[in-house]
Amino acid sequence: MNYDVIICGGGPVGLMLACELRLRGVAVAVLERLAEPDLTIKAGSINLPTLEALYRRGLLPKVNQAQQETLKAFGGSLPEGPKPVGHFAGIFMWSDKLDETVFAVEGPAAGLGIVSQQQIEAILAERAGELGVHLRRGVEVTGFETDDDAVTVHAADLRLRAGWLVGCDGGRSLVRKLAGFAFPGTDPEITGHQAVVEMEGADQLGRGWNTTPTGTYAHGPGPGRILTVEFDGPPIDRDAPITREELETSLRHVSGADVRITGVRSATRFTDNARQATTYRLGRVLLAGDAAHVHSPFGGQGLNLGIGDAMNLGWKLAAAVQGWASDGLLDTYTAERHPIGAWVLNWTRAQVALMRTDPRSRALRDVVSDLLDTTTGTTYMARKISGYWQGYGDDPVIGRTAPDLVLADGTRLGEHLYDGKGLLVGAEVDGYADRVDSVKADHPGMLVRPDGIVAWAGGDGLEDALTTWFGAAS
Repeated sequence: MNYDVIICGGGPVGLMLACELRLRGVAVAVLERLAEPDLTIKAGSINLPTLEALYRRGLLPKVNQAQQETLKAFGGSLPEGPKPVGHFAGIFMWSDKLDETVFAVEGPAAGLGIVSQQQIEAILAERAGELGVHLRRGVEVTGFETDDDAVTVHAADLRLRAGWLVGCDGGRSLVRKLAGFAFPGTDPEITGHQAVVEMEGADQLGRGWNTTPTGTYAHGPGPGRILTVEFDGPPIDRDAPITREELETSLRHVSGADVRITGVRSATRFTDNARQATTYRLGRVLLAGDAAHVHSPFGGQGLNLGIGDAMNLGWKLAAAVQGWASDGLLDTYTAERHPIGAWVLNWTRAQVALMRTDPRSRALRDVVSDLLDTTTGTTYMARKISGYWQGYGDDPVIGRTAPDLVLADGTRLGEHLYDGKGLLVGAEVDGYADRVDSVKADHPGMLVRPDGIVAWAGGDGLEDALTTWFGAAS
């Protein structure tokens, strides 16, 4: 069987990438080892770039519906008073200390993103089906060979051939290992658990995140949700079944509370292993999501980082498949996404340092806690957590996410990106109708890439920007 692209891994990143490719007419297959979606507890929120990405593909109504379902499970709405705007190493910041003038975000994607990874995966799986993605569950990739023209993938009794292979197969990626990607980083020093349980004695646990002499634990916000962090090295066997006794022992040790876990609904182990591929492309093989970078889950950055990878890569890979990509376009994927991945790794490493139990780390934690209890500290940290700062290059406009302008016809800019094409606002050009839509506007001219990033913002340089990001005119 022949495809343009084969994606190994059918989690949110693989599904998002597949949807991006199908929007541009690319023939794509997703091979997923698991026969059913993984319902293990994972990330519980998404940041601004992820919200913008889903909005720019017409998926925001489904995200809002999922958020309402989540809030209903939490009691229907957030409590009155100051709201949490995120945490750093379990140190929470609150909305009453936030300078909201720093966040000039307008439009439908400016709200909350309290949705789980499982909800995002379900939304993307439904969308992939609508777009005609060939999603094959219960099919495990066992190997592949590459040549000058294509990649031959072996999975079960299947032999599939494609022009490109993308590994979206998680932190222990087979694609990454077999392709020979270097994967340097730092070794783990913690054992973490996250679970949804039934327990007795929960009233003895503090709500939210708690630091104790023996580690860190979290309790809530959902019923029965717990998390523990112990600094006794990584788990001996990451793959061993997680037992009720293991979770109970860890929670008792870290909290000091006389709690008893009576049932386990969902549980996972994690460490702070932090590694990143030195490049995200070797020939016809690419990496995205956890296959390209792994780190601890603190701050929920992993899902967001992977969705950003998929948005950046999808249209560029489609351009390569369809033959209109300019020289070097596909290499800008690594150039743009690798620095953001490196930042996330350091962001999580810093949180682990502040969670350590030794006296020096605890003294530093007290200092950081005081800093974060200021308007400047809260605003700085919230801006980082939200992803609002993310962009490519040093220009304050070009390389940054496009503002969601209200256009001359009353529509918003983001609504014109649903089909995955670029957008030229307030100007016209010939020869790019198959790749770039044009809209009239009262605003200065702007060229927006399919991933919502500004490529040109008026003045000279439109022709160069079009050639760089959209190839030669047809």
